Formats: sequence, structure tokens, C-alpha cells
Amino acid sequence: MKSKLLKVSLIALLMVPFLIGIFAKIPVFTPRQQRKPPPKIIRTCCQFGSDVTMFGMPFRKLNAISAPALLGQHVYLGDKEENNGIIYTHRGGFIDVGHLRDQADWTAFLYFNILQNRSKQEMNIRLGREGGVKSLVVKNAPELTDRDRLAIAGHIAFDLSVWHELSTWFGVSYIPLIPERYSSFSPEDLYSNALGVLLGMDAIQSARPFEAAMTRAIQITLDTLMTVETIEDTKKCMQAVEGKWWTRRVPLPSGRFLINRYYDAYRPLQPWLIPQDEGHFVPKEIRLVDKTIGGRPLTDYYTLKIRTNFQVPVKKIFPERKTHEITNMDFPAMIRWVREDVARKEARHAGKG
Repeated sequence: MKSKLLKVSLIALLMVPFLIGIFAKIPVFTPRQQRKPPPKIIRTCCQFGSDVTMFGMPFRKLNAISAPALLGQHVYLGDKEENNGIIYTHRGGFIDVGHLRDQADWTAFLYFNILQNRSKQEMNIRLGREGGVKSLVVKNAPELTDRDRLAIAGHIAFDLSVWHELSTWFGVSYIPLIPERYSSFSPEDLYSNALGVLLGMDAIQSARPFEAAMTRAIQITLDTLMTVETIEDTKKCMQAVEGKWWTRRVPLPSGRFLINRYYDAYRPLQPWLIPQDEGHFVPKEIRLVDKTIGGRPLTDYYTLKIRTNFQVPVKKIFPERKTHEITNMDFPAMIRWVREDVARKEARHAGKG
């Protein structure tokens, strides 16, 4: 009897790390945080470039750059002590730490809600407004494990980040009358968003509390990606692509501030390295959107819907569409339209020149 008890105890002890991985740690949500999704902008960070000017303030230079040693502890939904900003890494290009943290928090929120509703055949949740009313339907198929649900939560979080890029292109802005098109599909955004999803998933599966696990994950990841050490180092890297990826010749919020934009959301994500690093460092690819569950794409298990407002030209992009409702499955076509729209605007500007 004792040997049998000892055997059972040993098996239970060996299972602890496995169980921690499945029944993962997530933030301790207040009742309000459980019901209310994160805001469309959690952390107001960060415009690309260095020493950038704003229209009407020619003598003020804007910088949204940080350094590894300055980053504070991760706090769910943000805190002024986080000291977020853009940091350059030799293997991951420019990383927007604010975007990264946002998508980690979205992953945690979504996973918590999916987990709370896993006994229901279908989960419906309102996700607030951003270019329209966002809502989510998740199918809790019987074959799903909690690890599968975490993967689905991460995929939804990334889709939400893609919608943010699209909606800002179509005129949605955090500050009224100040368009954010200048930052839409910025060179670092999609990669930073996907990296944040992965780190959020890792933190949720950690034995540590979510915020502590995220703080550590950010530190380790920046080291792995071979981050530069100081603000001045990142500034120099920004300067290396001035005139190629972005320009100081126009002030914010000009739509011509970005020269190159990163549109390839639904392919394995390759970071953009500065020319001096190409061929000298191996870029760290992120494969997030091609994951499957038993051969089925993750998008089979959820639908993200947006009932768009008048700013989103749904009828122009989808002439056959009878309503202003779109889903995450429409995002690739919308990105192609934006890409073509940018090309059209650039051609018109070149013609005027």
C-alpha cells in the first residue's frame, strides 16, 4: 500500500510542471477587467524615427526610444514606470516594446475569457470600438485542449493588432483630428505585435505570475535577439535607415513620413534589419499565423467581426458587399487594397513633383 502511495505521489510530483504548463498563470483580473476588454490603445507608444518634428512645433524633437536597462516591470494594462519605447536588436530589427506588451496583455485577456467559457459550445464577447464595433465568436470544439485555446487566443490578439494597423490607415485616431496614418504598418509594428503574442503565451505557461514572467521574458528575448545597449545606439540605427524607411523632411502627422511599410502580416514574419546588419546576423523569423490544430487552421475556431464605421471604405474594397460588416478573413484583401492605395498616392505625389 505504501509503495503504491509513493508511486502515485511520485507521478503527481512529476506531473506538476506539466500541469503548470496547461493550467497556466494569468493576471489576477478585477471583476471590471474580467468584463471589460482592454482599450483600443493600451500604451501610447511609439512613433518610428528619431528627433522627429511635429507640425506646428518645429523646434521640439520627438523621440520614442528606450533601452533594455530602462525597461521597468511589466504591468498588465500598463504603467508609467514601464519606460516603453523602440529598441533595436541585431536579430529582430526594431522592437516596439509598447506594442509587444499590449499584445501580451490582449493574449492574456482573451485566454482568460475563452477558458472561463470553455464549457459553452460557443462564446460571444464584445471587444469595444475601433473603426466600428468589434465582436468575437469562439467555437469551443470538444477536441480543444487548454493549450489549443491559448494558441487561439494568441492568434486573435494578432488579428486585433492587424485591425489596428488597418483602422489607423482608414482614419481612426487616438487623439481627435490628429490622423495616425503616418504610423500604419510601420516597419516594426507587425513583428513586435507577433513577438508580444508569443511572449504572452510563454508567460501564461510559466510557473511565475504573469507580470513577473513577462518582465523576465522581455529581458531574455531582448538578449537573445542581441539588443543594442543604449538609447544612442538605437538612434544611430534609426539614422542608418533615414531616407530609406522614414524621413525627417516632413513633420508628423504627414502620411509621407514613412517611406517603406511592412504589410506581410499573414506570412512568416521576417524582421527588417538595418543594411549594416544584413549578412552579418541571422534574423529571427516568427511563425505565428500558420499554426494548426489537428491540421485545421486556428481561424476555423473563431470569427472576429467588425461592424465598421463610415471611415472604412468597405464598398470600395468589396464592391459586392451589401453590409459594412467585415471579419478577420477579409484582412488580407484589405491589406492588399491599402498597399495599392499607398502606391496610387505615391504615384500622384511623384507626378506633382
